[in-house]
Amino acid sequence: MDMQGPPQQMGYPAPGPIGFPANQHAAFSNQPQPGTSQWAQWTPAAPPLNCPPGLEYLTQIDQLLIHQQVELLEVLTGFETNNKYVISNSLGQRVYFAAEENDCCTRNCCGNLRPFILKILDNTGREVITINRPFRCVSCCYPCCLQKLEVQSPPGVPIGYITQNWHPFLPKFTVLNEHHQEVLKIQGPCVVSRCCSDVDFEITSLDGETKIGKITKQWTGFIKEAFTDADNFAIQFPLDLDVKMKAVMLGACFLIDFMFFEHGGGSESRGGVWQ
Repeated sequence: MDMQGPPQQMGYPAPGPIGFPANQHAAFSNQPQPGTSQWAQWTPAAPPLNCPPGLEYLTQIDQLLIHQQVELLEVLTGFETNNKYVISNSLGQRVYFAAEENDCCTRNCCGNLRPFILKILDNTGREVITINRPFRCVSCCYPCCLQKLEVQSPPGVPIGYITQNWHPFLPKFTVLNEHHQEVLKIQGPCVVSRCCSDVDFEITSLDGETKIGKITKQWTGFIKEAFTDADNFAIQFPLDLDVKMKAVMLGACFLIDFMFFEHGGGSESRGGVWQ
């Protein structure tokens, strides 16, 4: 006689990972094991509608952590190298990896003013976001030539921009969509160099009245702050924020890092918006 197992429930999907809808099977791989890398990797689910390929996971989170890697050559010699970042979720699982592409002369002569192309790769090595920063001045005497950054996803397709707004004391930025329409504002403190405390750049509505998130430069300790420019950041935004704007927030974070906290290549980190 054939033995039959328990009846199967029909019409119900198999349970997925905790925190994900049942109809979205997000798979996790490379979970932390003794002796393995500290960065677990996340494998993306099926792409939602109207989402650039590779940004699927951003639709399901409201926070990202950015950890700049320490370069030994840079620490020992002061020779500026290309910046590299690990982008993870709040659980420490690696979602993306970002790497600057630049030449030696530009890195070490232009310092934190340098133009760059930053490529963001997913865990399969596919380039999903390209961030392009052209060369611009930072003098308060030239308000017509302030900082600007373009975010593309997939590479070659612009999805948004970050532009600096002129202000005598405060770092201010505008977030624009792919049609150059203003969407959000970002404002930092008058003094961005603080000892033993985090520095917040508030993300607000266009009128500045409603706070919807923030970009936080996290204090990493005396030794790391003094001898390296490897910084840690956290980005918080609404869960239902457009996925393209979440990617543009990554671009804003990298622009803030280069403008205010990069001190290689003959330049020092800046305490204010114009110094």
